[in-house]
Amino acid sequence: MTWVKTISYEAADPELRRLLDAQRSLYPAEYHQPVHRTSDGAPRIVAAHTLIPAALHHAFSTFGVLMDPNLPLSRRQHEMIAATVSATNRCFY
Repeated sequence: MTWVKTISYEAADPELRRLLDAQRSLYPAEYHQPVHRTSDGAPRIVAAHTLIPAALHHAFSTFGVLMDPNLPLSRRQHEMIAATVSATNRCFY
Protein backbone atom coordinates (compact mmCIF):
# COMPACT_ATOMS: atom_id res chain seq x y z
CA MET A 1 0.00 0.00 0.00
CA THR A 2 1.21 3.48 -0.81
CA TRP A 3 1.92 5.78 2.12
CA VAL A 4 0.77 9.38 1.86
CA LYS A 5 1.82 11.98 4.41
CA THR A 6 -1.19 13.48 6.14
CA ILE A 7 -1.86 16.14 8.76
CA SER A 8 -3.90 15.01 11.76
CA TYR A 9 -6.76 17.14 13.01
CA GLU A 10 -4.81 17.89 16.18
CA ALA A 11 -1.78 19.09 14.18
CA ALA A 12 -3.84 21.07 11.66
CA ASP A 13 -3.74 24.84 11.58
CA PRO A 14 -7.03 26.71 12.15
CA GLU A 15 -7.79 27.00 8.42
CA LEU A 16 -7.33 23.28 7.76
CA ARG A 17 -9.48 22.47 10.81
CA ARG A 18 -12.18 24.79 9.48
CA LEU A 19 -12.11 23.04 6.10
CA LEU A 20 -12.19 19.57 7.68
CA ASP A 21 -15.18 20.57 9.83
CA ALA A 22 -16.95 22.12 6.84
CA GLN A 23 -16.36 19.00 4.75
CA ARG A 24 -17.82 16.78 7.43
CA SER A 25 -20.88 18.98 7.91
CA LEU A 26 -21.89 18.54 4.25
CA TYR A 27 -21.81 14.75 4.26
CA PRO A 28 -24.81 12.54 5.03
CA ALA A 29 -24.88 11.14 8.57
CA GLU A 30 -24.12 7.65 7.25
CA TYR A 31 -20.66 8.87 6.28
CA HIS A 32 -19.72 10.11 9.77
CA GLN A 33 -18.23 6.74 10.71
CA PRO A 34 -15.52 6.05 8.11
CA VAL A 35 -14.79 2.46 7.15
CA HIS A 36 -11.09 3.13 6.61
CA ARG A 37 -9.57 5.45 9.18
CA THR A 38 -6.20 6.92 10.01
CA SER A 39 -4.75 6.30 13.47
CA ASP A 40 -6.47 9.47 14.74
CA GLY A 41 -9.88 8.31 13.42
CA ALA A 42 -10.10 10.49 10.31
CA PRO A 43 -11.34 9.02 7.03
CA ARG A 44 -8.21 8.06 5.05
CA ILE A 45 -9.51 9.47 1.77
CA VAL A 46 -10.09 12.86 3.41
CA ALA A 47 -6.77 12.76 5.30
CA ALA A 48 -4.94 12.15 2.01
CA HIS A 49 -5.99 15.66 0.94
CA THR A 50 -4.76 17.50 4.03
CA LEU A 51 -1.54 18.67 2.35
CA ILE A 52 -3.62 20.57 -0.23
CA PRO A 53 -6.48 22.10 1.77
CA ALA A 54 -8.02 23.87 -1.25
CA ALA A 55 -8.30 20.53 -3.07
CA LEU A 56 -9.85 18.97 0.03
CA HIS A 57 -12.41 21.76 0.17
CA HIS A 58 -13.38 21.70 -3.51
CA ALA A 59 -13.40 17.94 -4.03
CA PHE A 60 -15.37 17.03 -0.95
CA SER A 61 -17.66 20.05 -1.01
CA THR A 62 -18.74 19.03 -4.49
CA PHE A 63 -19.66 15.56 -3.29
CA GLY A 64 -21.42 16.92 -0.22
CA VAL A 65 -23.52 19.31 -2.29
CA LEU A 66 -24.37 16.57 -4.79
CA MET A 67 -25.69 14.43 -1.91
CA ASP A 68 -27.92 17.22 -0.57
CA PRO A 69 -31.22 15.66 0.57
CA ASN A 70 -33.12 18.64 -0.90
CA LEU A 71 -32.24 17.61 -4.45
CA PRO A 72 -34.94 15.83 -6.51
CA LEU A 73 -33.22 12.42 -6.38
CA SER A 74 -33.73 10.24 -3.33
CA ARG A 75 -30.80 8.96 -1.33
CA ARG A 76 -31.54 5.50 -2.70
CA GLN A 77 -31.27 6.83 -6.28
CA HIS A 78 -27.97 8.57 -5.47
CA GLU A 79 -26.55 5.32 -4.12
CA MET A 80 -27.82 3.35 -7.12
CA ILE A 81 -26.11 5.77 -9.50
CA ALA A 82 -22.89 5.66 -7.45
CA ALA A 83 -22.91 1.85 -7.38
CA THR A 84 -23.51 1.66 -11.13
CA VAL A 85 -20.69 4.12 -11.88
CA SER A 86 -18.33 2.25 -9.53
CA ALA A 87 -19.19 -1.10 -11.13
CA THR A 88 -18.75 0.35 -14.63
CA ASN A 89 -15.36 1.73 -13.61
CA ARG A 90 -14.45 -1.56 -11.92
CA CYS A 91 -13.93 0.27 -8.67
CA PHE A 92 -13.74 -1.96 -5.59
CA TYR A 93 -15.29 0.53 -3.14
